[in-house]
Amino acid sequence: METSTPSGTARERLDALGYALPGVGIDAAYVNHRQVGSSVYVSGQLPYKDGVLLGQGIVGRDVELEAARDLARHAVLNCLAVATEAVGGLDRVRIVQMLVFVASTPEFGEQSRVANAASDLLFEVLGENGRHARTAIGVAGLPRNSPVEIQMVCTTVS
Repeated sequence: METSTPSGTARERLDALGYALPGVGIDAAYVNHRQVGSSVYVSGQLPYKDGVLLGQGIVGRDVELEAARDLARHAVLNCLAVATEAVGGLDRVRIVQMLVFVASTPEFGEQSRVANAASDLLFEVLGENGRHARTAIGVAGLPRNSPVEIQMVCTTVS
């Protein structure tokens, strides 16, 4: 991860990286986030783009490491979109904790490298507000056969 804080607004940095925050959908079964005090809990997000799941399968068997890293970036963009909606703007988001689930074979030991792609993107976009505590976990399977799911906790920057 880089050590110097990027310059410009979070939106400008996101644009410069060639990314855009997606729209936030609604699900009748659960909410995309729940705020408790100053903390915002973002529900697990899959790597969807324009309503399409960008990959399926198990990392280390069906999905290569670099593809999984790209999927993690898309999943964290979806998390950022929810967080931005929750706190009222991208520059107001501070990431506290991120939990990265990687559907992977038992012998795949690179879950942290998959998670690093999402962590790095958060820092590139949010600067110090993107630094966070993190856990990367290998799991047997995820919803819709997604290779990656990301859940996060954030707070509002005053």
